[in-house]
Amino acid sequence: MAFFHGVRASEVPTSILPPVNTTAGLPVVFGTAPVHLTDEPEKYVNKPVICYSWDEAVNALGYSEDWDKYTLCEAMYSEFKLYAVKPIIFINVLDPAKHKTAEKDKEIPITEGEAVITDDVIKSTLVVKDGVGGNVLVEGVDYIAAYNDDGYLVVTDIAGGADGGLSNFVVSYSKVDAAKVTKADIIGGASRTGTKGLEWIDFIYTEFSMVPGIVAAPGWSEDPGVAAVMKAKCLNISSLFRCICLTDVDTTEAGHYSDVNVWKNKNNYTGNNQVVCWPCVRLDDMVFHLSTHIMGIIGVMDAGNLDVPYQSPSNLSLQATGLCTADGKEVSLSLDQANLLNSQGVVTGLNFSGGWKSWGNYTGAYPSITDVKDSFICVRRMFDWQYQTFILTYWQMVDRPLTRRLVKTITDSEQIRLNGLVSRGYLLGADVKFLEAENPLTDLLQGIVRFHTYLTPPVPAQEIDDILEYDVNNFKTLFED
Repeated sequence: MAFFHGVRASEVPTSILPPVNTTAGLPVVFGTAPVHLTDEPEKYVNKPVICYSWDEAVNALGYSEDWDKYTLCEAMYSEFKLYAVKPIIFINVLDPAKHKTAEKDKEIPITEGEAVITDDVIKSTLVVKDGVGGNVLVEGVDYIAAYNDDGYLVVTDIAGGADGGLSNFVVSYSKVDAAKVTKADIIGGASRTGTKGLEWIDFIYTEFSMVPGIVAAPGWSEDPGVAAVMKAKCLNISSLFRCICLTDVDTTEAGHYSDVNVWKNKNNYTGNNQVVCWPCVRLDDMVFHLSTHIMGIIGVMDAGNLDVPYQSPSNLSLQATGLCTADGKEVSLSLDQANLLNSQGVVTGLNFSGGWKSWGNYTGAYPSITDVKDSFICVRRMFDWQYQTFILTYWQMVDRPLTRRLVKTITDSEQIRLNGLVSRGYLLGADVKFLEAENPLTDLLQGIVRFHTYLTPPVPAQEIDDILEYDVNNFKTLFED
């Protein structure tokens, strides 16, 4: 040690580490969007975009009221317009360069100087002529083209004016053909051409430093093949994390509540990280998948609980005016019928007290699996959240010297965090241990250490009983002065 004469100071790492905040219910939604309506149609094709507002989502992905074609628009409307939650990550798999159909030499009448093409036109492919076999007109000189509020392309005659010139345009173009998008596009995969579809789940954290909390694909999750991949991907995100997926029962095949359990089991909608929803939800003339509304309910609920997912999404207000099947046929459920669905591991809706509410606490694994951490949605989400928080908080300790100080830093920091959750009522109790029995010398020699966390998230009080008894002793009051 070099000679020193005087006063100096040094520092050591803080013995208590602050936790890393995670977004417990961050929704990642897969589907199709009318990106041809945007300024850069190719920008968000099989690439995630995070949106914090309605305008941001519309500018990135476009918007259409045709939710059968453009399924992301349903989630966009529900999240931002009905439930006012943010952020949301969208992944659009519709590629205008691939999912398209050509139209050639169609005559479009001009009315008051404008011709409206009632197809989903890809503007960059538009060719306008002054007649069949006629001259090709020049945009900006002979006409201008722009989308109206309905998503239709309006071609305006600027050469002849409203009172003269042409009576028709002859147009050729390619139009978006959403019917060419298949479940294979949603499932996706990784190849030399890039990451596609559900494969993006593994890259959300590296893109946004946020871990998925919910994965949804309204309009697609009623397909058993898509649901199976969603379920599998959510169990092993980046080989580290877990989250839940929201899936729907196909109401075209299970249109009555008595058909749902058979369909659920036949198609293996039985994951312990899977929420199974039936039927659809109506708001005036709009029809939503129930999974879309459950996603909104979870967002509102988590925001009210400081982003701690300890509460069940059951018995909370639906922004709905009724239940229905996908074709709009009304569905009526009594309390007994809704409870039967719950007992089969299905989340539904109920209009019993206080308007339309979500109804159901169980994951799809119930009733075949009754382990509380796998059967209750809220307990499953708390365990998933613990995965996220522990991993992200103590990642900074990886490859540091394995000393008693390191062990105590992790156990003490984690115990303080969990004690805070207990004091606020988010956990009934929690304890962190470093147990010798779980850390054999052979593992310690390889730098492997294990911590054992005991935690008890509250379960939902789904049955509250009042026992009444006639108390004959109160007849004594008749004889009191």
